[in-house]
Amino acid sequence: MIKETFTNNFIEDICREFGIEGDFKYFETLTNGHINTSFKVYFYRDGEMKDYCLQRINSYVFKNPQAVMENISNVTEYIRDKIKATGVTAKRSVLHFQSATSGKYYYVGPNGGFWRCSRYIDGSETYNETDNLGIIEETGRAFGDFQLKLADFPVKKLNITIPHFHNTIMRYEAFGEAVKNDEAHRAGGVEAEIGQYRALEETATEMYKMQRRGELPLKVTHNDTKCNNVLFDKITGEYLCVIDLDTVMPGLVGHDFGDAIRFAANFVEEDCDHPEKAGVNLNIFWAFAEGFLKKTAASLTKTEVDTLALSCFALTCELATRFLADYIVGDKYFKVKKPQHNLVRTRCQVALAKDMLNKMDAMNAIVQDCARRYKETENA
Repeated sequence: MIKETFTNNFIEDICREFGIEGDFKYFETLTNGHINTSFKVYFYRDGEMKDYCLQRINSYVFKNPQAVMENISNVTEYIRDKIKATGVTAKRSVLHFQSATSGKYYYVGPNGGFWRCSRYIDGSETYNETDNLGIIEETGRAFGDFQLKLADFPVKKLNITIPHFHNTIMRYEAFGEAVKNDEAHRAGGVEAEIGQYRALEETATEMYKMQRRGELPLKVTHNDTKCNNVLFDKITGEYLCVIDLDTVMPGLVGHDFGDAIRFAANFVEEDCDHPEKAGVNLNIFWAFAEGFLKKTAASLTKTEVDTLALSCFALTCELATRFLADYIVGDKYFKVKKPQHNLVRTRCQVALAKDMLNKMDAMNAIVQDCARRYKETENA
């Protein structure tokens, strides 16, 4: 693949389409993202340097970038209005996207490039991975605050940008089709793993069935609740705001809680070669739950609270079936960096899922304790 070259004139011209004024100084390419092409752009105006985050959205991954930006703009402006209503500035508490000269929050540039631009939040930092319990709790608070501010958002206004994203039943059906077709002739070598995941199916799909029965409400969900999608203040260490909103759409509160735990609370990385070491770290589970429920306890239904621990198991199984299905069809979706990479991921996830089942009572106890304490605080 030929690496693209972007010139100063090109970047400046795109920025001008977003109404940015002042003297263009320079830009830097940001390398911490894996999907979109991102730049930090500097302009000098009113006696000081102003910096912006300019991004070209990957329209191969996001087939309908207009719908993505419609969701993002609706959600960020809703949060901004809520913050401003309290008399507090929203400058560092929510992303602010520039409107283009067309009035939209995006610009379609030369060669069909799909661009957006937001103010860069100065004095902020992110953590790709951490086992610092303070940071984990702040991450929980950040995503909990995101949920709280959007608890009354009219969720039907959001576009479904990735259909059936957390339809666990459909994920299992796709897994079953992959096993049946066995196009890469790999199913025979993973019969044990296939059997393990089929044994977990009934419990793993329970939350989706509850959603379908109307027992769990659809709300605004982030759908990528990793700590590197939170900005923290460099000095105080407190969270500022949630970022990377491309996957915002209707979902269950448990989707955000469960995926955060699946990623952060595993003793090992999700592609560890030693699945016997995988398992849920209850200290990290507690820290995230503490932060998350500190913000959300008063706004959640009893059923939502009661299924938060289950959500961790469900999201782990859901991703694992995707890993295993992809391995069986010949590694077509997930990028692999070593032989049997998707199988390694699969084995690690099944070990994590089984450990979650063994610790479900403890996980539920932590959730219930946090929810009780913060509901009491709210009502005091």
